[in-house]
Amino acid sequence: MAGAFPLDVAGERLWLLPQKAVYWPRLALLAIADIHFGKAAAFRSFGIPVPHGTTNENLDALDALVDATGATHVLFLGDFLHARASHAAATQAAMLAWRLRRRELVLTLVRGNHDKHAGDPAASLAIDLVDEPYTLGPFSFCHHPELEEGASGYVLGGHVHPAYVLATRFDALRLPCFVVGPRRMILPSFGAFTGGHAVRPERDERIYVTSGDAVHPVHPTHPGR
Repeated sequence: MAGAFPLDVAGERLWLLPQKAVYWPRLALLAIADIHFGKAAAFRSFGIPVPHGTTNENLDALDALVDATGATHVLFLGDFLHARASHAAATQAAMLAWRLRRRELVLTLVRGNHDKHAGDPAASLAIDLVDEPYTLGPFSFCHHPELEEGASGYVLGGHVHPAYVLATRFDALRLPCFVVGPRRMILPSFGAFTGGHAVRPERDERIYVTSGDAVHPVHPTHPGR
């Protein structure tokens, strides 16, 4: 796992991956937030010209991560599908072809706000569907990270699409990031067409940015916004 950053959380070792996911080696579990399958198709359904190929790009990235980590369980932290238009035939065909190649994987979806509008994934994808919080070991897997108040475990969530701006006097760079606090972690969005929301960490939170090749902790006094 080149470029990954190890982190001890709730008595477990987790790996923050530069590909914007978290790996829990004890259970061979890969946690992914906000993949938003079919977002580009949804935009095109409204006549907005956006690129084709984002579904295959997401599936290729997922394949690479499963192969690199040896994961046997992929847990999606909400917003698996973007909208009802995500059920377009081409999108569904690509996802089903991928699933048939990856029959051995356990797939779990913690429903997010977009999933409720889009509807559940096709039954042929054989995804276990659960509501948040979904507790496994010391972790409560959620879509909305603010659920830490009602969760029994340490929360891993998404929804925010966090990014951090590294700034100097002359330039600025926005990078996807993990936000890690004492009771929750917010994962960056995994999807290829999802964007990011600039965040400021709370006093007790740390930021870990990913360049795509490696995860780097950001010192609390590092200039950023």
